[in-house]
Formats: sequence, structure tokens, C-alpha cells
Amino acid sequence: MRTRMITRSKALALTATLVCFACGPAPDGENAALVSAEAPWVELFNGRDLTGWVPKIRGEELGEDARNTFRVEDGILSVSYDEYDPDTGFNDTFGHLFHEELFEAYELLVEYRFVGRQFAGGPGWARSNSGVMFHAQAPQTMGVDQDFPISLEVQFLGGIAGEERPTANVCTPGTHVDMAGELVTQHCINAAAPTIPDSTWVSVAIVSNADGSVRHVVNGDTVMAYEGALVGGGEVSERLDGAPALGLMLTGGYIALQSESHPIQFRRVAVRSIAGR
Repeated sequence: MRTRMITRSKALALTATLVCFACGPAPDGENAALVSAEAPWVELFNGRDLTGWVPKIRGEELGEDARNTFRVEDGILSVSYDEYDPDTGFNDTFGHLFHEELFEAYELLVEYRFVGRQFAGGPGWARSNSGVMFHAQAPQTMGVDQDFPISLEVQFLGGIAGEERPTANVCTPGTHVDMAGELVTQHCINAAAPTIPDSTWVSVAIVSNADGSVRHVVNGDTVMAYEGALVGGGEVSERLDGAPALGLMLTGGYIALQSESHPIQFRRVAVRSIAGR
């Protein structure tokens, strides 16, 4: 895997066309992603293949995906389980598709939808459940049997009529977040977001500023904000040498799309550089 480090200063040169701009905190009640229209998007998913991405499936070495979990079909990045053995079941083989770049000070845009039914043997909580990890540890530092990377997760949830399952929550494998000046140690924190039915395309933006502050934006509405994150939580099965140290404040890292047993599709994954105030 090619790994190209993009530090705070190098992030502004992600491409020759990226333009730096200011991104302040969102005033209450305002919609929109609150980033300059002058900053062009860089498409991380090219719509043709998985160039620039590498899988890490629990129980498999980095770069292996024996059951073709992550694939591109008809211009869509699909997470599928049709090559998994139904007799064996999912068996906690959580997976992550990492982009090869390391990012700081950026807005990430992900467009997704849940499809089909959850694969046999997946945990109950994983029905219509997936997400994107960011500020993640380097995939080379994950153990073969590690379930989730040390990271922040924007949790994607789908639902059916009558359910209350807000999307774009924050979950914290191996981390904690600072909200309104208080360190919050619970694993998942719900966003002020709607329940969006399966099969519906959803646009989620993650605005990650250089000062560590983060906002989640769903279909143009800001639904969650927090001031920063640090390494120190649970919910990670292994910690190898080279993984982020306990107490480290996170302002950047890797991006990864999840496989958690329910099929999901991604039609766009894009990023643009920002400068926080």
C-alpha cells in the first residue's frame, strides 16, 4: 500500500487546485456545510475501481478480502456479503476499507444507502448499521484480529416506520470526545438527526477543523458538534505497537468505510481542504 502523509501544511496542497478557506463554528439554526464554494472536491472514490483504497478485514491480513466484501458495481462502491458462507455466518468479521491518504483540516462528504437484508449471524445492533471512520490509526498498525481501528466513527443508521434511529451519530472506538467542555466517555452519542429509511440515499459531511473541532452535517443540516477527541476509550480488541498512544489528541488520521454485516452502497466519497479558525 502506498502511504502519503498529508500534514496540516501539506493538506493545503492535496491537489494543485485545492483552495484554503476559513471554516468557523455553525451558528444555531443554520443549515449548510458552511465551507467555501471556492474549494473544489477531490473524489476519493473514482467510480470505476478501488484504486487508492485497501481493505482490512478482521482475521485477514491487511490488503486481503477473500470474500470480495468491498467491490465496485455499476459505478457504486458496494459492501456485500453474497460470497460469505451462510453456514458460518458473519462471525464478527468486521471490516474496514481504508483510503491510503492521511488527512488533517478537511471536509469529508459521503453519500450512502442501505440495501437488502443483514447477513446471517451479524449482531442485532448491526442491522441497517454502518459508518465511516475518521482520525483513524494507520491500518498497518492494526492487528490481524483487531475488530475496529482506534478512531472516531460517524455512525450511519437506517430504519423502518416507527423506529427512532437517528443517523450520523458519533461512536468512539478507542477514543473519547469533548463536548461543551466535558469529556464524554460513553461509546455512542446520538445526533439531532432524523431516522432515514433504508434504500434512501443520504448525504453526510464531516467538517474536521485544524483545532480538532468536528461537525456532522446530514443533507445540509448540522446535527452534531464537538470540540475534539483523544485516545483512551474501550471498544477496540487489540492495541499494537505503533497505534496512537493513550492521551493523544486527535486532529487527523485515516478514513475508512465500514462493513458490519448489513449491505451498504456508497456512490460518492470526496474531500476538500479547509483551514479552521
